[in-house]
Amino acid sequence: MSIIVTGAAGFIGSNLVKALNARGETDIIAVDNLARADKVANLTDLEITDFVDKRDFIDILRGGLDGEFRAVFHQGACSDTMETDGRYMMENNYRYSLEFMDWAQERGIPFIYASSASVYGAGKVFSESREHESPLNVYGYSKFLFDQVVRRRLPGTAQIAGFRYFNVYGPRESHKARMASVAFHFSNQYRETGKVKLFEGNEGFGNGEQVRDFVSVEDVVKVNLFFLDHPGISGVFNVGTGASATFNDVAAATINSMRRARGDGPLTLEQLKQAGAIEYVAFPAQLVGKYQSYTRADVTRLRQAGYEEPFLDVAQGVGRYIDQRIAKGEL
Repeated sequence: MSIIVTGAAGFIGSNLVKALNARGETDIIAVDNLARADKVANLTDLEITDFVDKRDFIDILRGGLDGEFRAVFHQGACSDTMETDGRYMMENNYRYSLEFMDWAQERGIPFIYASSASVYGAGKVFSESREHESPLNVYGYSKFLFDQVVRRRLPGTAQIAGFRYFNVYGPRESHKARMASVAFHFSNQYRETGKVKLFEGNEGFGNGEQVRDFVSVEDVVKVNLFFLDHPGISGVFNVGTGASATFNDVAAATINSMRRARGDGPLTLEQLKQAGAIEYVAFPAQLVGKYQSYTRADVTRLRQAGYEEPFLDVAQGVGRYIDQRIAKGEL
């Protein structure tokens, strides 16, 4: 039976296909948009049975997609939080997802999809409940609205599981450009200039002290596979570590991982500042009021669903990521 993965050439999607391949799953229909041809690099080491352009795929669904399908991993979306074309965002992220879910439900096929922690906006409570949800942009709204539909549809004819990803980092994200993780950008900056630039303080946070829940794509993939293995579990779930780290923490982990690779010892945050390896730049005016300065996933519901695996912390996860980038010759 086939598994459909949308966004298969993207960041999380390609890591998911790789993990499925490691399990011996190769009957995979990969769906994506390769208008940006550089994304094909994420597919070249993967085993799939077919590739379908995302624009063609919805027409194929409408016309009747033949075959037997074990599950759908709907990871594809426009993830640019600065996108201002609301019509495009809602058509791409909301309407497309709705039609795809309807197709899966009519056939009793598990539907596992990507939501986003952006649904919480500037809130300080990150639990899966309506009173805590107030997205700041149309990207967050597109994800929020789809989650609302899912809640009304449950229980469905088959599993529907949505994951509110927090700040995901890891291999296969280079095509994301400015939307790639801070660990990606920090490591590039340090390689090129010997320093990392962080935002100055805002909204009561000190320089580089804005706080996020940074989660490794390795852990994100494990959560997806857990739900594949437990098709009786449905709902909307946070996927983060349940802990927070500052941007200073990520910068220090990044720099010290790169120092370790060249045989140098670790430095404390203060030592890195004194050495000029970390510097602060003015907080961008265009992000004022549109920026999450604090996130921390409440993973209670995920744990209650039976997911028991520990999450990598920033030091562990970023260290592994930097080692992988160095091994591939990217740093």
